[in-house]
Amino acid sequence: MHELSIVMGIIEIAEEAVASRPDYAVKSIELEIGTMAGVIPEALDMAWESAIKDTFLEFAERKISWVKAEARCSDCGKDFDIKVLYDACPHCGSFYSDVLKGKELRVKALEIEQMDELIH
Repeated sequence: MHELSIVMGIIEIAEEAVASRPDYAVKSIELEIGTMAGVIPEALDMAWESAIKDTFLEFAERKISWVKAEARCSDCGKDFDIKVLYDACPHCGSFYSDVLKGKELRVKALEIEQMDELIH
Protein backbone atom coordinates (compact mmCIF):
# COMPACT_ATOMS: atom_id res chain seq x y z
CA MET A 1 0.00 0.00 0.00
CA HIS A 2 1.87 3.09 -1.20
CA GLU A 3 -0.79 5.32 0.35
CA LEU A 4 0.99 4.87 3.69
CA SER A 5 4.20 6.33 2.25
CA ILE A 6 2.16 9.21 0.80
CA VAL A 7 0.67 9.93 4.24
CA MET A 8 4.12 9.71 5.84
CA GLY A 9 5.34 12.34 3.35
CA ILE A 10 2.39 14.57 4.22
CA ILE A 11 3.22 14.17 7.93
CA GLU A 12 6.80 15.29 7.20
CA ILE A 13 5.51 18.40 5.42
CA ALA A 14 3.27 19.19 8.42
CA GLU A 15 6.16 18.65 10.84
CA GLU A 16 8.35 21.05 8.87
CA ALA A 17 5.58 23.66 8.92
CA VAL A 18 5.39 23.65 12.73
CA ALA A 19 8.96 22.63 13.61
CA SER A 20 9.93 26.08 14.87
CA ARG A 21 6.70 26.34 16.90
CA PRO A 22 6.52 23.33 19.25
CA ASP A 23 3.28 24.48 20.87
CA TYR A 24 1.47 24.53 17.52
CA ALA A 25 -0.29 21.84 15.51
CA VAL A 26 -2.00 21.71 12.15
CA LYS A 27 -5.62 22.86 12.34
CA SER A 28 -6.48 21.93 8.76
CA ILE A 29 -4.75 20.53 5.73
CA GLU A 30 -5.95 20.65 2.15
CA LEU A 31 -4.72 18.05 -0.31
CA GLU A 32 -5.06 18.12 -4.08
CA ILE A 33 -5.07 14.66 -5.64
CA GLY A 34 -5.56 13.82 -9.29
CA THR A 35 -7.79 10.93 -10.26
CA MET A 36 -4.82 9.44 -12.14
CA ALA A 37 -2.31 9.87 -9.31
CA GLY A 38 -2.68 6.20 -8.40
CA VAL A 39 -4.22 6.92 -5.01
CA ILE A 40 -7.03 4.66 -3.80
CA PRO A 41 -9.31 6.80 -1.58
CA GLU A 42 -10.20 3.98 0.83
CA ALA A 43 -6.55 2.98 1.26
CA LEU A 44 -5.61 6.63 1.83
CA ASP A 45 -8.29 6.92 4.54
CA MET A 46 -7.06 3.77 6.29
CA ALA A 47 -3.41 4.85 6.13
CA TRP A 48 -4.32 8.34 7.31
CA GLU A 49 -6.18 7.16 10.41
CA SER A 50 -3.37 4.91 11.58
CA ALA A 51 -0.41 7.16 10.68
CA ILE A 52 -1.50 10.53 12.09
CA LYS A 53 -1.85 9.41 15.72
CA ASP A 54 0.53 11.37 17.96
CA THR A 55 1.60 13.68 15.10
CA PHE A 56 0.94 17.33 14.31
CA LEU A 57 -1.96 16.15 12.13
CA GLU A 58 -3.82 14.20 14.81
CA PHE A 59 -6.47 16.90 15.34
CA ALA A 60 -6.35 18.38 11.84
CA GLU A 61 -9.33 18.62 9.56
CA ARG A 62 -8.42 17.00 6.24
CA LYS A 63 -9.87 18.33 3.02
CA ILE A 64 -9.26 16.63 -0.31
CA SER A 65 -9.85 18.21 -3.71
CA TRP A 66 -9.97 15.48 -6.35
CA VAL A 67 -8.76 16.73 -9.74
CA LYS A 68 -10.51 15.13 -12.71
CA ALA A 69 -8.07 13.89 -15.37
CA GLU A 70 -7.99 15.73 -18.67
CA ALA A 71 -5.88 15.29 -21.81
CA ARG A 72 -5.24 17.14 -25.06
CA CYS A 73 -5.24 15.14 -28.28
CA SER A 74 -1.91 15.36 -30.11
CA ASP A 75 -3.64 14.95 -33.48
CA CYS A 76 -6.71 17.20 -33.37
CA GLY A 77 -5.74 19.43 -30.43
CA LYS A 78 -9.01 19.07 -28.53
CA ASP A 79 -9.20 18.60 -24.76
CA PHE A 80 -11.17 15.72 -23.25
CA ASP A 81 -11.74 13.91 -19.95
CA ILE A 82 -9.90 10.63 -19.45
CA LYS A 83 -10.32 7.74 -17.06
CA VAL A 84 -7.16 5.83 -18.01
CA LEU A 85 -3.91 7.00 -19.56
CA TYR A 86 -4.55 5.64 -23.04
CA ASP A 87 -8.18 6.64 -23.57
CA ALA A 88 -8.86 7.44 -27.22
CA CYS A 89 -9.79 10.95 -28.20
CA PRO A 90 -13.60 11.07 -28.47
CA HIS A 91 -13.31 13.60 -31.32
CA CYS A 92 -10.91 11.87 -33.72
CA GLY A 93 -10.15 8.46 -32.18
CA SER A 94 -6.41 9.06 -31.83
CA PHE A 95 -4.58 7.40 -28.94
CA TYR A 96 -1.88 10.08 -28.82
CA SER A 97 -2.48 12.69 -26.16
CA ASP A 98 -0.82 14.71 -23.43
CA VAL A 99 -2.21 14.58 -19.89
CA LEU A 100 -3.05 18.14 -18.82
CA LYS A 101 -4.23 17.41 -15.31
CA GLY A 102 -5.18 14.54 -13.05
CA LYS A 103 -1.76 13.40 -11.82
CA GLU A 104 -1.50 15.98 -9.03
CA LEU A 105 -0.52 14.92 -5.54
CA ARG A 106 0.25 17.88 -3.30
CA VAL A 107 -0.43 19.69 -0.07
CA LYS A 108 -2.35 22.70 -1.30
CA ALA A 109 -2.80 24.51 2.05
CA LEU A 110 -1.97 24.10 5.70
CA GLU A 111 -3.40 26.08 8.63
CA ILE A 112 -1.65 25.94 12.01
CA GLU A 113 -2.91 26.92 15.45
CA GLN A 114 -1.78 26.64 19.06
CA MET A 115 -2.41 23.10 20.33
CA ASP A 116 -4.36 24.09 23.43
CA GLU A 117 -6.88 25.91 21.20
CA LEU A 118 -7.31 22.84 18.98
CA ILE A 119 -8.03 20.48 21.85
CA HIS A 120 -10.67 22.70 23.53
